[in-house]
Amino acid sequence: MKKSRIAHASEDSTISYKNFQSNLSPPLLNRCLPVQKRDDEKRLKHTLAQASHFLSTDKPLPDWLFYEMRDQVNFRKLKSVENRKSSEDSSKDSESKRFEERAGRFQSKSSMAIPVDPPDGVGSRGKHYYSMWQTLFEIDTKYVPIKPIGRGAYGIVCSSINRETNEKVAIKKINNAFENRVDALRTLRELKLLRHLRHENVIALKDVMLPIHRGSFKDVYLVYELMDTDLHQIIKSSQMLTNDHCQYFLFQLLRGLKYLHSANILHRDLKPGNLLINANCDLKICDFGLARTNSSKGQFMTEYVVTRWYRAPELLLCCDCYGTSIDVWSVGCIFAELLGRKAIFPGTECLNQLKLIINILGSQREDDLKFIDNPKARKYIKSLPFSPGTPFSRLYPNAHPLAIDLLQKMLIFDPSKRISVTEALRHPYMSPLYDPKCDPPAQVPVNLDIDEDLKEEVIRDLMWMEILQYHPEAATGNMDVRLCT
Repeated sequence: MKKSRIAHASEDSTISYKNFQSNLSPPLLNRCLPVQKRDDEKRLKHTLAQASHFLSTDKPLPDWLFYEMRDQVNFRKLKSVENRKSSEDSSKDSESKRFEERAGRFQSKSSMAIPVDPPDGVGSRGKHYYSMWQTLFEIDTKYVPIKPIGRGAYGIVCSSINRETNEKVAIKKINNAFENRVDALRTLRELKLLRHLRHENVIALKDVMLPIHRGSFKDVYLVYELMDTDLHQIIKSSQMLTNDHCQYFLFQLLRGLKYLHSANILHRDLKPGNLLINANCDLKICDFGLARTNSSKGQFMTEYVVTRWYRAPELLLCCDCYGTSIDVWSVGCIFAELLGRKAIFPGTECLNQLKLIINILGSQREDDLKFIDNPKARKYIKSLPFSPGTPFSRLYPNAHPLAIDLLQKMLIFDPSKRISVTEALRHPYMSPLYDPKCDPPAQVPVNLDIDEDLKEEVIRDLMWMEILQYHPEAATGNMDVRLCT
């Protein structure tokens, strides 16, 4: 196996990770980014055929086809292919014009932000209005939206430019933020947390737009730094990932996680989709809606946490207490996915998830089950058929031996024996990049304790107070119009 070029670094030398970053080869190519990764002729022709079917009728384009065609560059290529087809068969000229006319409407409505009139024709001071993916955005005039770049259960994210700083940002609109109390609490926690966090491997919340009315606002607009893609998109792309890439991604993830843990924060939902990436390989942890303080109150210990594939055994086994080791397990699962380009434990439900873990790690000794405080859960683990386990070196034959060693220490069934984040950073696999002096802890622990039974109006008021932290001019009473109910 070809050795990494950093393998010969002397033990007493530490390579600047920024220098290491600049030497990554190959760099992340455009095809690993969500906009460009579909850019091949075969897929374009397939998408064209699907789009033609809908655009030649009165049927609206389905959501999945909107996503497939949403990028303007891909759209132009699709239209170019269609134009070539129509020129070959003049009898289809009228049909082609109809396609282009309707496709043009699709492009204008879905690929770019379109200025629109305010609702009822009455606008609010300091706001302007855009439509993206049939959703109204009421945003501060200093932001000029470009196009939508993603959507989820929370709402829609669009890229934008802050014309005061000429900086590109991502604006996330959370629709009807208080419609669901659990989701509202998630948003409140993320606001409280990100206001305190400052680390280059943690996403920065740059602004939260001030609503017009304190007592009745429904939507929340969060402004983040703009990133190119996420690790999930890279893993499933055709982008070649070398040992250096895997090493550098893991280093940044551990570095950001060490900072969070030093602030007394458990992320609790680490997965490739929550790790944002730039083309220069910068990595930032995002989505802190499930984050909690690592306290002894225990109120949150029975809640749903972590997407199943990245969920630690102590969570699957419903243990009453857990700590930072749950995040380390998730990091191990992500690292394995980087090495193998697929999830290591893709369980279909919780019991199946435990079976997959035992099949790979092997049956556990009695001493390794002491942490399970649920008798039924311990009985279930003991009832599983014996498994000798599968060595990670067999699962990932091309991985660096030190990478395998670190992975084994992360994916240990007993959380008390699992490696910590700091220990992982000091592991020989990370030693060429890690310098403890360059990783100061968070200045103060963050308190995320929030009453889970708060009513909607109380959550709205707390969220308003958090938003005011980004608008001191409103807090001083200079914007009375916005304080009215």
